[in-house]
Amino acid sequence: MSDYTLFAGGTVVDGTGARSYPGDVLVSADRIVDVRPHGQISHDGKRVVAIDGKVIAPGFVDVHSHSDNAPLYAPGDLPKIRQGVTTEIVGNCGFSLAPTDGSPEVSAFLAQCFPRGGPAFRTFADYVEAADQGGYLTNLAALVGEGNLRLLAHGPGSGSLSPEELATMVRHLREACDAGAFGLSTGLAYVPGMFGTTEQISQLVAAMPAGRVYATHMRNEGSRITAGIDEAVRVSRDSGHPVQISHLKIADRSNWGAAADILAHLDSERRAGTRIGQDAYPYTTSSMMLSSCLPPWVLDGGVDALLERLRDRRTRQRIAAEVLDPTSNPRNAGWDSYIATAGYAGIRVASTATGRYDHSTIAQLAQRLDLDPFDALARVVVEEGNVANMIASLIDDRDLEAILRHDQTMIGTDGAPPGFGKAPHPRVAGTFVKVLGEFVREKGVLTLEEAVRRMSALPAKFFGLPDRGTIAAGKVADLVVFDPETVRDNATYDEPLQPPTGVEFVYVGGRSVIEGSTWTGIRSGSRLQPA
Repeated sequence: MSDYTLFAGGTVVDGTGARSYPGDVLVSADRIVDVRPHGQISHDGKRVVAIDGKVIAPGFVDVHSHSDNAPLYAPGDLPKIRQGVTTEIVGNCGFSLAPTDGSPEVSAFLAQCFPRGGPAFRTFADYVEAADQGGYLTNLAALVGEGNLRLLAHGPGSGSLSPEELATMVRHLREACDAGAFGLSTGLAYVPGMFGTTEQISQLVAAMPAGRVYATHMRNEGSRITAGIDEAVRVSRDSGHPVQISHLKIADRSNWGAAADILAHLDSERRAGTRIGQDAYPYTTSSMMLSSCLPPWVLDGGVDALLERLRDRRTRQRIAAEVLDPTSNPRNAGWDSYIATAGYAGIRVASTATGRYDHSTIAQLAQRLDLDPFDALARVVVEEGNVANMIASLIDDRDLEAILRHDQTMIGTDGAPPGFGKAPHPRVAGTFVKVLGEFVREKGVLTLEEAVRRMSALPAKFFGLPDRGTIAAGKVADLVVFDPETVRDNATYDEPLQPPTGVEFVYVGGRSVIEGSTWTGIRSGSRLQPA
């Protein structure tokens, strides 16, 4: 077999945003060795892959993934690679598989994001070793979760960190960076991240080596989103590190229509010198833990304290009133109620520990169980041990389109990891092809060239992946070939893992991994190292 593979006859969309053109791409081993207009590279002595009528683009970068465990599950993250994703940034929203101590508190925390019963990695280096042994379907670049660090140092409760506790977090963070972590993530809407102060987060981020990224699920994405952005910018400025704003959206009905102002605010901060990235997914529904519907005081103290409160009838009645009117309790200042925005009919139970409530809205469960809606929600959280995700209608179409149009918006799935329930949000299998099919071909929100840039070169540059993100001689041969006329997502809320249509080939490191939505059996991804 020839050492050279020639992709001939396709349309090259090189990831830079430049105009596409009919061209041929020559690959040898794991690298692109030549790219020229069609017909200018000889076919002699080469394996030729005819891609007439198809687009060849750089493999896509999922900048917001939770597939930290993919190397531990054979074959890995098939829903991602089937849509052309070849690289994933994992460890987001304050959750990572390491470091841990195996305690019930940390195990309960991780069970909200990863499958129950997984291995406990005491150090980030232990996680890296296990992942390397498992092998990679896609390339992984891993962040370390601030939630892990805070639990190890302080536990699940509120309260300020002592200097000794902050020093413990810094030590764990530096060890993770030494082992190859690309940076730190926070989940400031979740326990325990919500209890951290801006100053403490800034001190933690400042302890990282130069160039590492701070990625944040902001404290508020709704009525006080500007304050959330200002906090992220302050951490970036105080620490000297770039900040990635995760899954940018406006998730509160009272603030719908504000996307243009929010984007202008971000651009103003960029002009002032702050290096800011942002990502989004192409859906008006979000997915997170069902307990995210509850006021912060209900979550204080960890899972056991949460479940105890929900078992108490009087406490439930109090919470039920507050989720409909957060202002009734001054302790809820700055907190947006997802129930107030989506309603009980707009909140759908997704993946749970047992699966018994999956696919039903809270309103449907209330009717089925003959309960008040909030009591139905509480029952799910209690019976599932807080291992319950939801899908909630929180985003306005106009805001979504405005955010996707913005030239700094990268694309991320925010998808559930392998093995985490059977009813995830369809974004895990549909995000990138939905952008190409709906927002490029059908709606014209983005040009094809610009969409590919947002999925490849833009994130590769921001996260420091110099060998990836564009089609050019010398770059790693991570490539996707798709039909621009037929590419589309097939993932639905009832069948969320359906593979897409129109993705013909996916190559990782020069090797064919997907052919017509079918896995070839090859795992040629790698663990990426910070530049």
